Amino acid sequence: MNIDLEFDRNHIWHPYTSTTDPLPCFPVVAAEGVHIKLEDGTTLIDGMSSWWSVLHGYNHPELNTALQQQLDKVAHVMFGGLTHQPAVDLCKTLVNLTPPNLTKVFLSDSGSVAVEVAMKMAIQYWHGKQRPHKQRFLSLERGYHGDTIGAMSVCDPITGMHSLFSDTLSQQFFAKAPQSPYGQPLLEGDLDSFESLIKQHHDELAAVILEPIVQGAGGMRFYSADYLTGVERLCSQYQVLLICDEIATGLGRTGTWFGLDHANITPDIITLGKTLTGGYITLAATLCSDDIATGICDSKAGVFMHGPTYMGNPLACAVANKSLEILQRNEWQDQVRAIESQLNRELFEAQQLPSVKEVRVLGSIGVIELHKPVDMAKLQQFFVEQGVWIRPFGRQIYIMPPYVIDSESLSKLTRAMISAAKMS
Repeated sequence: MNIDLEFDRNHIWHPYTSTTDPLPCFPVVAAEGVHIKLEDGTTLIDGMSSWWSVLHGYNHPELNTALQQQLDKVAHVMFGGLTHQPAVDLCKTLVNLTPPNLTKVFLSDSGSVAVEVAMKMAIQYWHGKQRPHKQRFLSLERGYHGDTIGAMSVCDPITGMHSLFSDTLSQQFFAKAPQSPYGQPLLEGDLDSFESLIKQHHDELAAVILEPIVQGAGGMRFYSADYLTGVERLCSQYQVLLICDEIATGLGRTGTWFGLDHANITPDIITLGKTLTGGYITLAATLCSDDIATGICDSKAGVFMHGPTYMGNPLACAVANKSLEILQRNEWQDQVRAIESQLNRELFEAQQLPSVKEVRVLGSIGVIELHKPVDMAKLQQFFVEQGVWIRPFGRQIYIMPPYVIDSESLSKLTRAMISAAKMS
């Protein structure tokens, strides 16, 4: 039976796509390792890790087995008043992997919800501290934290995807995006905008929220660890909580376990998602310190006011446990270093092209930034014809491949990226 693309086009709404003039969709029938198989038999090398989530490749036998074994026990059970071993095991691992102060884990079912949870934690914490007026947030221009209402409010209000909703969203504060390049000392004045805002508004700020080291959907921008160090210092000085959104940067993507590790900072709250299950089932987590948890429980409500229906889903937790086990066993640092080294060797020739503004590489992330926005439909078709799956956005042609990609497949991705830059 063929996939009904006409029905798909007429009735199914895909992300960031018009229903009146939708981008083409390519029908997938199978996936294995780093390859996606289309209905017509075309095989594509996946450069996107299915929006940065598939670490170990598709159809991984151990992850499949973990799901099947858990399915024979219990697929789902409410997390209110009940618990189960997969959730306990997962939370133990997350507490051990993250900074020592992060001892409490709240599970949810998507990255955007994890951000909502973090924001609610910060606001409720200050209620418990008898400072209910601290309920606004300081974020960074070019930042992105998700598509739900609270998360949208801390995304870049001008260049981000959510400016249409600006009159509806809670009004937050935005410091200028960091300009200090990754691996370089803090540029003079780069922290001034942030410092001015936190100094002026700290009495009403519940927390600062940012993406450590890499601003993802805001342009795949990499910035100096010194900027993070300065942010942590100012948050401590002005009694403002620090939330690190590690949904895109966590679990090795930038070459360290977490983006925050580049600066050795200690946030009050972090969010995790995307890679937790190796790209199998949606799952997210928000971790906080004992102090945050105690403050929340000291508030008038006495409990944290959030409870997703599929919180702690046993299938998701079981596959997450196996994914994290594989990640640690596979010496992911060597995998990511090998990808980074090859990206550096093969992408930087694009820097000489007149269409290219900058080439950037960090960990397993490779970016060619153009001077002009890409033609999404044109490039998408070109990449499929080249036998690769790369989905650019804005001016960025970028890849975040699975950690298990081999050098030959990675070279095919980089060649396609350079060819696309030449034709742009």
